[in-house]
Amino acid sequence: MDTRPFLKGSKKKSSTMQLELQNVSKRYNKNAFGLRDFSISIEKGILGLLGPNGAGKSTLLRMIATVNKPTTGIISLNKNNIVKDPNYMRKQLGFLPQDFGVYPNLNAVEFLTYMAALKGLGGKNLKPRILELLEGLNLLAVAKKPIGSYSGGMKQRVGIAQTLLNNPKIVIFDEPTVGLDPEERVRFRNLISDLANDCIVILSSHIVSDIDTIADQVAVMKNGTLLSYGSPEDIIDRVTGKVFEITLEKEAVLNFSKIHTVISSARKNGKIHLRYIADKQIENAVVQAPNLEDAYLYLTKNN
Repeated sequence: MDTRPFLKGSKKKSSTMQLELQNVSKRYNKNAFGLRDFSISIEKGILGLLGPNGAGKSTLLRMIATVNKPTTGIISLNKNNIVKDPNYMRKQLGFLPQDFGVYPNLNAVEFLTYMAALKGLGGKNLKPRILELLEGLNLLAVAKKPIGSYSGGMKQRVGIAQTLLNNPKIVIFDEPTVGLDPEERVRFRNLISDLANDCIVILSSHIVSDIDTIADQVAVMKNGTLLSYGSPEDIIDRVTGKVFEITLEKEAVLNFSKIHTVISSARKNGKIHLRYIADKQIENAVVQAPNLEDAYLYLTKNN
């Protein structure tokens, strides 16, 4: 599916966009932090937010989306403090939360019309916009069927459509590819690649393959803190010379895995080929070219 036709009408004159977080923390009680002293500056393009479950990704996104307020710190969009003035962000925001829900008895057109009303959208351009989104997300053929009859992937695409109703300048997707099949994941990546020409797109996932081919910048999180931030190449450079492959007998794999961070294994000719991360090369190990998944595992396992 080519997403360009339905995005064409939403393009606006390019303008500078900057989202800044300065020493942002979210504290739930004396000993529990969802986010701790988090600082980052984001401009137009795609930011891939990586981290294991519980890393604080959703906490961070909900504060950027003004759903929750930080305990301390400043979040600003184009120098406007959105904690003090949340409507400045909300007017420009499209947000797909991880726990997005739909009304099963409504069809897609009815649901998107309802969501548009909640966003304060209306007028003669609304229906064409809804139809453009449904066509672009391959939902036009089922647009008049109840959403309750949709597959999980189709429901997720309805969620993506509601995110884009207001032609947002800040687009936040929290685990957006859950339930999407491989073909739908490719469509989604094409979609947000086009969006990022004139928007800030933040894509959160614990699945590296959702991010490694499209992100302009990558932030790796763990336990509410920022471990690393930079281009994918910058992140990958962190593990240059630390990724190896070794061939072992089956009996030796268990003990080896207790000592090293094993990324993957494959059985060939009765032996096990392990790809692993270590600070030093050992005998019989061969250095491998690193990738983003290697860097992500290294950072999250060693911090």
